[in-house]
Parts: sequence; C-alpha cells; structure tokens
Amino acid sequence: MDIKMDVDALQAFLIEVFPQVHADFQVLDVTPKSVRVKLITADQHLRPGGTISGPTMFALADVGMYLAILSRIGPEALAVTTNCSIDFMRKPAAGVDLICDVVLHKLGRVLAVGDALIYSEGTAEPVARASLTYAIPPK
Repeated sequence: MDIKMDVDALQAFLIEVFPQVHADFQVLDVTPKSVRVKLITADQHLRPGGTISGPTMFALADVGMYLAILSRIGPEALAVTTNCSIDFMRKPAAGVDLICDVVLHKLGRVLAVGDALIYSEGTAEPVARASLTYAIPPK
C-alpha cells in the first residue's frame, strides 16, 4: 500500500484536528511500514523523580500508531485505540526529547496492529515498548 499522507500532511493534520497538543509532536519520517515521531518534552511531561511520566510515553506511542495508520489510509480522524500494552524498561532522562518508531504489522479493513519503540533522543536502548491495536471506521 502506498503512502497517502507524508510528513507534512501528517503534521498539518495534527495542527487541524488536535490543536491542543500538536506542538508537542513532530513527525520526523514516514515509510510504507513505519513512522518516526518526536515528543518535544517540557515540564508538564515530568513526574516526581525527574523523569518523563508513563502517561506521556503512552501518548507518544498512541499518537505514533495513529499517524502510522493515517499515513497509509489517509485522514481518518475517527480511527481509535482498542488495545495497548506498554512496557516501561528504562528511566528516560528529563530535559531530553523522546523518539518513537512505530511499525505496522497488519493493516486490515477494520483493525490495525503495530509496535512502538520509544527512545530518549540520542540513546540506543529503548525506554519503553508498546503493542497497539486500532479500530478503523468503515468507509
């Protein structure tokens, strides 16, 4: 399947549909099977102990999967998460942006399945891993 939304189209979609949070996310790359998204971290993403919060990392994995699906099916605001399992593996450093690499394993008519790996920018080992399933509304 071809790419239907590239980096610029996905970023514009975030601005239009999610004006409240679009500035937190930067789409870095889109391929036919994957998307790379950066979360620009700030004080509101921190938890006690000087690390990025779990809900923030969940949001990055979720947005990354959403954008990976849209890159393939086009602008469909009502695609929704039906399942997510996330493992927090390492403490991400405060003050460092997070990078999320999402790979789509299956893109069907009604369900999409993929994995997300989240890294502190500039590090080789992931800080979290998520497996996500999305429901795609019928056309």
